[in-house]
Amino acid sequence: MALISLEDLDGLDDEQLDDDITDNPEPMDEEERDRLLTHWQAVASTHHVSVPPDMTGPIQEMTRNNQQRETLPFAPVSRHEKMGEELYEERLYAAGHWACVTRGEELYEQSISMGFMKLMRFICKENSAGKYLGMTVPVVSNIHMMKDGITFEKDVQIAFFLPSEFQTNPPRPTDPDITIIYREPIRVVARTFYGTTTEETVTNQISLLWEILGVTDDLCRDGYMVATYENPGVPRRRNEIWFIRRHL
Repeated sequence: MALISLEDLDGLDDEQLDDDITDNPEPMDEEERDRLLTHWQAVASTHHVSVPPDMTGPIQEMTRNNQQRETLPFAPVSRHEKMGEELYEERLYAAGHWACVTRGEELYEQSISMGFMKLMRFICKENSAGKYLGMTVPVVSNIHMMKDGITFEKDVQIAFFLPSEFQTNPPRPTDPDITIIYREPIRVVARTFYGTTTEETVTNQISLLWEILGVTDDLCRDGYMVATYENPGVPRRRNEIWFIRRHL
């Protein structure tokens, strides 16, 4: 576990770190690399995981390219508001190739953290193309529910939509835990929330959206998706809970 306190984390400014590095085209010196790794270790500690030193390269690569992100293609279906506040939006996402990894750690937040580190390595040159692939957002976690409809199953799939450049000829991962799959189009009901994504916060968001939508058989209840748009270190990062329509 990273040896840094939550008080130390409060003093670290993720956006400032990104600005310092992305504005500087020169290679990082040792002090900058250590500072960046320490920041990520601090963030990871809040999810009860540690960041190994060999993640320095992928972290540095993704930080430098933080402003160059491709958004998943989708078609808006409808948008629902109440007194000027957006309650949810319905969208149709296109089919395409995804890089996926499944983790079954003790905690949901551990699974998504460990899975995303694997995907980071794939994105940052551990692939048959031998180069940085580029980042797409959001990164999506697939959650499956136990029979009680409340508890998460341990296995969580973390998925990264391949950039448009690689959709027709997906690069192969060097990590056998990562698979490239083709997903058909999906239609989702999406609601935005901000902050960390733990089992507790995601469960609360699922309950809240069901309260808004009411009883309906058109949406799946045995699984949900959590979409994350920003660096895990952003204090109020943007996330969405996705309910999946049974039919397009």
